[in-house]
Amino acid sequence: MKIEEEQSLVELGKVNGVFGIQGWVKVFSYTSPRIQITDYRRWLLRHNGRDQEYRVLRGREQGKAIVAQLEGIETRNASEALIGATVFVYSHQLVQLGEGEYYWSQLIGLNVVNEQGVDLGNLEWLFETGNNDVMVVQGDKERFIPYIRDNFVKNVDLKSGVILVDWDPDF
Repeated sequence: MKIEEEQSLVELGKVNGVFGIQGWVKVFSYTSPRIQITDYRRWLLRHNGRDQEYRVLRGREQGKAIVAQLEGIETRNASEALIGATVFVYSHQLVQLGEGEYYWSQLIGLNVVNEQGVDLGNLEWLFETGNNDVMVVQGDKERFIPYIRDNFVKNVDLKSGVILVDWDPDF
């Protein structure tokens, strides 16, 4: 895979099980809503050091799970072989966001600095609380900073890789 292609991959979920006997896979989706992962009709699955592209034929919610039928995966044994695979799509497949909007995958790994220039660490992951998203920043200690634009998050600069926050480093 070319470096440009690797850099344009966005992780959307993981294959975490099988469904039925006709090769359907269960997917743990990072998208919101979760079923949206099946809107992407081409997945790149990375498993055991190998990458393979699949066309998504169908997908649906099955109870609390998301299940998908992939082209060429027609048996339970074939789908079992995919358990543990990471689901990627190319960034050009994603909907273009408006000014000041970001996909979580764009933010993870950025350096978080407060307005006084104190390096708080790197953004490790985010999670939803219902009211707002929360950034988990790992530095000299782990910090949970609400992702609230103009209140705590003052600026996001993807080019320089920095998120500027209004946050007390002692908190």
